[in-house]
Amino acid sequence: MHVLIFSPGQSDDRTRLDVYLAKESLAPSRSHIQKLIGAGRVKVNGRVEARASYRVRTGDTVQVVVPPAPLGPNLPRPERIDLDVIYEDDDLMVVNKPRGMVVHPGVGRRSGTLVNALLGRGMKLSTVGGEFRPGIVHRLDRNTSGAIIVAKNDEVHVALSRALASGGIDRNYIAIVRGDIQDASGKIDAPLGRNPVNRMRRAVRRGGRRAVTRFTVIERFGDYTLVGIALETGRMHQIRVHMSHIGRPVAGDSVYGGVPGELGLEGQALHAQSVEFVHPTTGERVRFEAEQWPDDMRGALEQLRSRTP
Repeated sequence: MHVLIFSPGQSDDRTRLDVYLAKESLAPSRSHIQKLIGAGRVKVNGRVEARASYRVRTGDTVQVVVPPAPLGPNLPRPERIDLDVIYEDDDLMVVNKPRGMVVHPGVGRRSGTLVNALLGRGMKLSTVGGEFRPGIVHRLDRNTSGAIIVAKNDEVHVALSRALASGGIDRNYIAIVRGDIQDASGKIDAPLGRNPVNRMRRAVRRGGRRAVTRFTVIERFGDYTLVGIALETGRMHQIRVHMSHIGRPVAGDSVYGGVPGELGLEGQALHAQSVEFVHPTTGERVRFEAEQWPDDMRGALEQLRSRTP
């Protein structure tokens, strides 16, 4: 069992308690935080605060007791799955997640996930994200490959989550998109929310959460473009929706405007190339590259280069 301590700043003054803790990325969802509050696991200035609607004030001391993950038949089980580990120390690790691997168990998926693979290594993982997401600081879509950070303890997890929320973790991607992007670089600032027709998808919507994506052209092929992409925010499906929004969907992304199987791709041509952040323990700024792309994405790029004069 761990006790985490937070101190709201001026920008947090008068924010609802559950919203504040959600912003601190304490748990995988606001409802999870509300359950912790309802269970009496949150104290404000030394007293149990059972109201999710409580408005935190600058200078408050917020304590959260994170219970140990319970044992049960439906919880993730260790599995022997090989991982491409880019970096590892006593506090965190960075993995090059393969395309097709789901990050954590969920509805309809109990095995074969990154969490199952991490548990299979017998390593200690943070518990902040809940029993189904041990160690998971951020996520990548199932068919997006590349660099993902894993926390081994709660203190590092909270520090990384705060950095993520404040823009302190640089996440850079490589993508092949459909069409010719004429500008050398660009910025997409368009709010994202649930698609009103299909709630499993996201869409650019007025009143949605602010989302900002920057892109830089690396190589042009006429009908396709290789781009580098940097996230200023990290919304669900952000890159895929934003590139589709400007008429340049990620190749192979059948959900948001790509064509299934184009260029021989088995999924969307999107790879998390690198992460850069201040190491919570050493204070050193570190950068890790996921140099190995999916084979089909490499093949698509070779194909495009071979037919370009």
